[in-house]
This record gives sequence, structure tokens and C-alpha cells, in this order.
Amino acid sequence: MAGHNKWSKVKHIKARVDAIKGRVFSKCAHEIALAARAGGGDPTANSRLRTAIDNAKSVSMPKDNIDRAIKKGSGELGGEAIQEISYEGYGPAGTAFIIEMATDNLNRVAADLRLIFSKNGGSVATQGSVSYQFDRKGEIRIPAADISEDDVTLSAIEAGADDVLSDSDEHIILTAANELGSTANALRASGLNIISEKLVSIAQTPCVVSDISTARQVLKLYDLLDDYADTLNVFTNFEVADPILDQLAS
Repeated sequence: MAGHNKWSKVKHIKARVDAIKGRVFSKCAHEIALAARAGGGDPTANSRLRTAIDNAKSVSMPKDNIDRAIKKGSGELGGEAIQEISYEGYGPAGTAFIIEMATDNLNRVAADLRLIFSKNGGSVATQGSVSYQFDRKGEIRIPAADISEDDVTLSAIEAGADDVLSDSDEHIILTAANELGSTANALRASGLNIISEKLVSIAQTPCVVSDISTARQVLKLYDLLDDYADTLNVFTNFEVADPILDQLAS
């Protein structure tokens, strides 16, 4: 799981303030709508929706926006339904990408992604040609300020988790994909505040980038994919070597 932590370091170097752009609200709205569509609009009976709403509140998303997203997902507002879809692709130096989208226009998204990849040294791949290089896991995030690393590790093990990664900001609890919901519910029952609960794809073997020019290219591609309006998540197998990280940070 070392790459999981290193990728967090790369994201910190990027240091974008998503809330200023409004991107974070868009992603929260998509997740709320998808959760409502999948499990209904009542957060007391839909744990995915409850977590999505809690996450939206943590970034100060207005209540009206949250309510509108719930109604959109449950079909009360009409219009085109939001759909979930995943795309796969390769970037510079053979780096692999999985992009999870939520959109009401599949044709537009497909054309836009092809353009992003082609203009940045990459290409869209056929379904399955990238994802086999990743393991599907459940990921639960808890604020580090709420509980110590030792205590959260004990609670996570008792709840059935596979691994716990901690830094100064948060604890990341990893589970088997089919045990995400039960583990999250057990942690909630023990009084822990879950700020994120979702399925993630973690690279089995990292592709280490040791050239600063290539590092800039793959980071730019990641940024463009992550900044795209309909993107929910971007997963990649690249890691940037520590000396290159230092240069990028300086």
C-alpha cells in the first residue's frame, strides 16, 4: 500500500483549492444523485447517501444544492438521468488510468476524454485492458483528529478491515470491495465519523516516473482528467520518484 500514501503526497504537491472552482460541489452533487438513484432519497435508510451528504456538508455545500441533488437522483426533477461509467486509458510512459464518471451525456464525455488523452501523450484504451492491473478495494476515511492511529487500527480490525493508512490529516481504512458497507456500518456503530466511503482501484504494481519532464506530463494529464466536470474519481498506477517530487515541490 506504499503507493497509496505516495499518491496522496503527489496530490498535496498539486495543491489546488477545489472549492474555489466549484468543482468540489459538482462532485458532491453527482455522488449524492447517484446514491439517491441507487438506494432512494432517505439518508436514514441509505448509508451511501448519508455519507455523500456528510461529505457535502463538510465542504460547506449549501442545503439547497444537497436537496436538489437528492431530487435529481430520485427522479423528482425529471430530465436526463445521471449515469455512472468508467473509462480506461494510457498516458505518457505507459502510465495507466481509470476514470469514473457521472454524466447525463455519454457521447459528449467519450469525445472529450479522447481529446484530452490524445492532446497529452495518451490514448483511451478498451474496457478491461487497464483495470486488470488494479485491485478493487473499499476505502473509508476518518479525520485523524478524531481518533489515534492505534485506536482506529484496533476498531478497523474488529470491523473487518484489511489495512489502515494514517497521516496527519486522516486515517484511510481499506477493506475488501464486498465488505465496504458492513465495515463502514460497524465503524459508525462504534461512534466514528466517516467523511468518505467509496470503492477505489489501487495499482498492483506502480509505474515509477523518474524523469521530471514525464512527471509534469502525467501530472498535467491527471489534472485535466480530474478537473473534468463529470469526473468522480481518477485512479492511476504512476508514482513520482522522491527526487523528482522534491524538484516539483521546490
